[in-house]
Amino acid sequence: MLAVFVPAEGELPDGLPDGIDRDALAAAGFTGKAGQTLLLPGAPLRVLVGTAAGIRTAAELRDAVAAFTRAARESAELAVELGDATAALDPALAAQVATEGAILARYRYDALLGEPKTVPLERLTLVVGGAAAAGSDDAADAAEADLAEAAELGAERGLILARTAALARDLGNTPPRHLTAAKFAEIAERTGPDYGLEVEVFGREQLAELDLGGLLGVNAGSTDEPRMIKLRYTPADAGSAPGDGDGAGAGTPHLALVGKGITFDSGGISLKPAGSMQGMKFDMMGAAAVFAAMTALRELGATAAVTGWLMCTDNMPSGSSTKVGDVLTIRGGTTVEVKNTDAEGRLVMADGLVLATEEERRPDAIVDIATLTGNAMAALGLGTAAVLANHDEVATQLQQAADATDERIWRLPLDHRYREQLKSDVADLSNIGGQYAGAITAALFLNEFVDGLPWGHLDIAPTMQSERDELWRSTGATGFGARLLAEFALDFTAPVAEANGDADADAGGSAGAVGDTAGDTADAE
Repeated sequence: MLAVFVPAEGELPDGLPDGIDRDALAAAGFTGKAGQTLLLPGAPLRVLVGTAAGIRTAAELRDAVAAFTRAARESAELAVELGDATAALDPALAAQVATEGAILARYRYDALLGEPKTVPLERLTLVVGGAAAAGSDDAADAAEADLAEAAELGAERGLILARTAALARDLGNTPPRHLTAAKFAEIAERTGPDYGLEVEVFGREQLAELDLGGLLGVNAGSTDEPRMIKLRYTPADAGSAPGDGDGAGAGTPHLALVGKGITFDSGGISLKPAGSMQGMKFDMMGAAAVFAAMTALRELGATAAVTGWLMCTDNMPSGSSTKVGDVLTIRGGTTVEVKNTDAEGRLVMADGLVLATEEERRPDAIVDIATLTGNAMAALGLGTAAVLANHDEVATQLQQAADATDERIWRLPLDHRYREQLKSDVADLSNIGGQYAGAITAALFLNEFVDGLPWGHLDIAPTMQSERDELWRSTGATGFGARLLAEFALDFTAPVAEANGDADADAGGSAGAVGDTAGDTADAE
């Protein structure tokens, strides 16, 4: 099937069958609205794809190809002409996002179906250049060759990034009985080295030796053992200078990524309502995003060193569970009163953040990613993740990666005036901060453990899953953050500006986190 991009106004594209004009399309209900599709019979089969005012951005092309792919769901071979309709885009970028749109839109988790009905995408043909110029002279031939080479490189990049997101989706969609923390670790150990990653796995005894009281405390009620998975990517041409860890970025930049890996979240003793447990197998999407992103670094040619920390366990109720009122000791000695066992993600993440700061080569920045709060969902809906940061440069680089991948984020203020809400009468901190501003107080909790290093926090609770197919986002786990983190790591530069310290509002957006989707606590994760 061939995609034909049609704007809402102006002349129709060349090559349509006789008799197809605006009146005929209007009679069929096709107006050219963005994402609208219409199948035309004939040879070849064509799918008209509405583009509204035309394709002006990479996101619009990715969406248009995804709409085409869904309309052509019965076809194993698709073709997209990257010509006049995409002339506003760089050829390599156009090929990349077209590839992403097609592969991600065709994605379906069907590993456990007896008779999968999804038609695999076997071939995607991207047509570049114009036949009129072909062979006209040597210069035209050279231009066509350059165009084809650029498109081929873009398509290869799109394949890598689409595979990255699909891997995160596969991990997220896998049922919790099939993906315990131990099994996640086995996957990382088996596949990580194939992508140039060093993988180290820590079991329960090693976690106890490391004094990871947050991770062990959350795991206390489970029959499945916890795991911490440490990943390391070292670029081939890494400089020998170790850097001084003060953000100056001497030598090869070093980035630390910390991912929340709660393979199923019942809430623990603070048990979630039954309806709120639907989708809690997706509570490990932060760890999935970090692992998937790091599998892309070697192929994409990332020049920064990247260390990943995946903090993995489930959160279950039993006679041995951590109780409300218990006090856990995070690595480094900070004590935390557990006022709600359903605010467990920040406890496991705290251990990972401390470990990241203790690396012999201190990272130039730390970014954590977690399905953390219902408050982020209340504030931003289901299409945008929250980002909070103690450093403007980290936030800016994350926003640039989000723009490149069309994985939307919105910065909330790291308002230190809310820090008072985390006080405890019996410990250094409380793990929840009251009914309101839960996304902010959760980030303030995490900020306690980064030792002043430049840091950004992605709360992907709003975007971890999709309840229906929507363009390139397929039903189930979205894989949100995998492509974003890959792009972020690829372009990462060590922050040089001073951290914002205790600034009350360091954000470009002012959406406040209000209310709680579960109803009983604003900080429930």
